[in-house]
Parts: sequence; C-alpha cells; structure tokens
Amino acid sequence: MALLPAVPTPGATVTGSIHLIESHDPGVRKNHDYSGVVIWLERRAGTPIPIQPKTAQMAQKKKRFVPPVLAVPAGSTVSFPNFDPIFHNAFSNFAGQVFDVGLYPPGTDQKVRFRQPGIVRVFCNIHPAMSAVIVVLNTPYMAVSNLDGSFHIGEVEPGEYRLDVFHERATDQTLSALTRNLTIGNDPVLLPPLEISESGYIQTPHKNKYGKEYPAVIEDRPAYRPGKQP
Repeated sequence: MALLPAVPTPGATVTGSIHLIESHDPGVRKNHDYSGVVIWLERRAGTPIPIQPKTAQMAQKKKRFVPPVLAVPAGSTVSFPNFDPIFHNAFSNFAGQVFDVGLYPPGTDQKVRFRQPGIVRVFCNIHPAMSAVIVVLNTPYMAVSNLDGSFHIGEVEPGEYRLDVFHERATDQTLSALTRNLTIGNDPVLLPPLEISESGYIQTPHKNKYGKEYPAVIEDRPAYRPGKQP
C-alpha cells in the first residue's frame, strides 16, 4: 500500500488580550474599549516568511475613518471609499508613505498602495477631527485587538519570533517595554495579558496637507456637497 504524503500543519495559533490603564479616553474609562491595538510577530532567524499583500478598506463614514486602526502587510492596497454625503480628502505627510488622494465626492473611492513598513497616520484635509492609523508590516502574522482586548494570530510557522505592539495613545518607551521574544512550536500559545499604560501620552493637533492650521470653524460648504464640484 502506498503511503500518502504528510499534510503540513497550518501552524500554531497565538492568542492573548490587551488591557489599557491610566487612560483619559472616555471609551476606555467608561466602556472598557480596548480595541485598536496592533500586535505582530516578526521572525528573528531562519528563512524569511513570504508576505502576501492584500486589499483592505478604510471607509469614511459620518466624518470618521472606519476602522480607525488598520494593519496590513507591506505591498498591500487600501481603498478609501467615501460613504458620506460630502467631499473628503484623505492624506498622510508621514515619512515612508506620503500620499494625497485629493478631493473626491460621495460614492467614489480612491486607492493607495503601501509599499514600505511603518506607522502611517492618516488625516482628512477638510475635517481635522478625522484621523486614523495604518500599520504596515514586514510579516503576515498580525492582529488588531477587539473591543474586549482579545486578539488572535493564526497559522504561525514554528520558529523564533519577536512580538511587538503598537498603540497610538502609548509612548514609545511604553511600547518598547512590551517587546518580547517568543519560541513558537506546533502547539497553541496563550500569552499573558498585555497591560498598556496611556500615561504620558499627549495628543497634539495636526496640520493640514499644506502644513498649515485648519480653519477655526469647519463648515461643509455647498462647494463640498454632492453635485457641485469644488
């Protein structure tokens, strides 16, 4: 009887949870919203893991970016559909991924390819309250925490890894302290809870795509409404 070749295992599952402390954010303090934290694994040694770019979406709804935090492999394309009845203009001036999709009307879409790994902060040139983060990574092993802080990274090949964390309301020093080395085998890995302090975080206002201050009063003038081009 011929022997069938062994079917390769899909890899280990890494799970854990995030707990935010010392926060001034109402969503955290009142609703225990621990979402939007990015966790990823990068191989420390051995054969590099192939990265498969993907297509993701960061919509604009009710003058917000949805989701407000996105993690994608390097080379991925992110679409920015406008589901609002007004114009928007997504842009980023951060080094490594400068882009400006321009002013575009309701019901349309713009796409941007993110080639380089890094933290990309996204804003709207019309509405200063709109902000988001896209974390571009050189690994396929990533997750964004859910509302309850839980996260799940599936099909991780056995090997030696470094775990890193990004949270937009944490200092670099706080995030660096969370970095750790992991040895992944074939068995599921349950990490101890990751506690992230927001102490020391200071939110600073950003400028528009021209490097200037936003107007004191933001109005969606007729020039920004459907049927009338700016």
